[in-house]
Amino acid sequence: MSSVGTVTPDVHHTSHEEDTGLWSWITTVDHKRIAIMYFVTATVFFFVGGFEALLIRIQLMNPEQNLISPELYNQLFTMHGTTMIFLVAMPMAVAFFNYVVPLQIGARDVAFPRLNALSYWIFLFGGIYLNASFFVGAAPNASWVGYATLTLPEFSPGRNVDFWFIGLSILGVASIVGGVNFITTIINMRAPGMKMMRMPLFTWMTLVTSFLLITAIPVIGVALVFLGFDRLFGTVFFNPAGGGDPVLWQHLFWIFGHPEVYILILPAFGVISDVIPAFSKKPLFGYPIVVYAGILIGFIGWGVWSHHMFTVGLGPIADSFFVAATMIIAIPTGVKIFNWIATMWGGSLQFTTAMLFCVGLVAVFTVGGLSGIMHASAPVNLQQHDSYFVVAHFHYVIVGGAMMGLWAGLYYWFPKVCGRYLDETLGKWHFWTTMIGFNLTFFPMHFSGLFGMPRRIFTYSADLNVDIYNQLSTVGAFIFGLSAIIMTWNLIRSWRSGEPAPANPWGAPHLEWSIPSPPHHYNFPGIPEVRSREPLWDPKERADIEAVTMAEPEREPIMPNPSWVPICLAAAITLAWALVMTGVWWIIILGMLPVLFFTFLWAFEPAFPEGH
Repeated sequence: MSSVGTVTPDVHHTSHEEDTGLWSWITTVDHKRIAIMYFVTATVFFFVGGFEALLIRIQLMNPEQNLISPELYNQLFTMHGTTMIFLVAMPMAVAFFNYVVPLQIGARDVAFPRLNALSYWIFLFGGIYLNASFFVGAAPNASWVGYATLTLPEFSPGRNVDFWFIGLSILGVASIVGGVNFITTIINMRAPGMKMMRMPLFTWMTLVTSFLLITAIPVIGVALVFLGFDRLFGTVFFNPAGGGDPVLWQHLFWIFGHPEVYILILPAFGVISDVIPAFSKKPLFGYPIVVYAGILIGFIGWGVWSHHMFTVGLGPIADSFFVAATMIIAIPTGVKIFNWIATMWGGSLQFTTAMLFCVGLVAVFTVGGLSGIMHASAPVNLQQHDSYFVVAHFHYVIVGGAMMGLWAGLYYWFPKVCGRYLDETLGKWHFWTTMIGFNLTFFPMHFSGLFGMPRRIFTYSADLNVDIYNQLSTVGAFIFGLSAIIMTWNLIRSWRSGEPAPANPWGAPHLEWSIPSPPHHYNFPGIPEVRSREPLWDPKERADIEAVTMAEPEREPIMPNPSWVPICLAAAITLAWALVMTGVWWIIILGMLPVLFFTFLWAFEPAFPEGH
């Protein structure tokens, strides 16, 4: 597991990454290829989760419909939430981490390339395992929050919940591995002169997000282990009949769940903090404040979890603390919004598709943030809890924030990935159908929630008089689905025959734009020296950097060997977790043997070409 940071660039080595066959992708440890695989896989799951959402919206379009069964409905909304959070939003952010961060900090790869590949394959197999539950008639059906005691065997006797807790456990391994990798990369592998306060904001938010990952994921891991023991081995961690406490599940889940919100949103904040200055042609307003605000959001995010639990009865003192913390965390978030607006103010604005998505994020995330402040009031929260108002708030934050930010990054960095522009006409169609479809889908949910429509229900009474809001939401969902089709067609079309793009098509200031598009497999022929925060906006510094980054090296840098061990180890880890479902101790132990075997091979496999 050697770091590529110690590699010298003066020994010739022919790269395996020049191969283009399927085997070269299966065995790749190149961070750029792994990023592309993350993005493509997350996009496939995006359509899976979107299809589930459309079936939900068709069922709810009119009151008292029976187009799908209540059991299938429970499976659909559980898998929709699980898929969109764990299989779409998180891995799509990781795709950007993988591709962009090494280029922004002047590194040739991530710190642990094989560990990076392992993370991807575990994510892929975990996602396949979760969705395979549909084919055996046992898809998870207890909602993506998995509240006890609903998930205990007496209330969920099938294998549905087993697929859920094991699938999330597998995905958690991938997240922790990835977090460790990015922290190590950012701290140890920055180019000479790139001090912490010279790093691009996207790299900063990647660092904060990675710390949240390695600290939050173990919390839900503990909860899932407790749940597994309750279901398979007869313990009573969450069973009040045996002295357990179902509220313990809520605490453990939301101690993870609220940092998880910032795991999803901070990468998008990082994206637009880089994109807005590029298309405003001026540095980010208040760079240090934006950095400190991101760190503060990550820190305070650990102290707000119980605003999800105001209905539990924690008492006035505990409720008061979480009311205050929830209001306080709005401050650094609001600071970022004003920084972005101040950056645009007086700038030479270019309203490309990437910039439009940035402006869209600021608009819709502000709506979600304001409704979040409403939930900080415990009496108001009691009224809105578990209603469609909360569904509206959550989607304005996660879809309006996280996904719009990542789509801004897609249009911004796509030319770097393949040397071609995404089509701007199709891009603007993508943006406007997204804005119209998104708001038409989720804004009416505020009203259906306030009129008393509970979330997670199979149907509703006509007496609620929320028909029109549900019909608008269903129409909006189909427009939103159309936007995803437009985006995908734009990606496929532009990848094949898009307009060629130069190395720095946007005139952006950071290191990733100082190298050819697409980059060499080794990224940088020589590692440049950084002297400022926006190095490519200083003519002399840009010339010095490009003299290093655009040159052809006399001898190609040594890069890590490709490896088939990560995919085998990932399959072994997935199998070991899957065998937990048997509940038989000796089968579970046997399942660990392939993991030990491939770990042994990993330890003795040469990471670099022989002699280096």
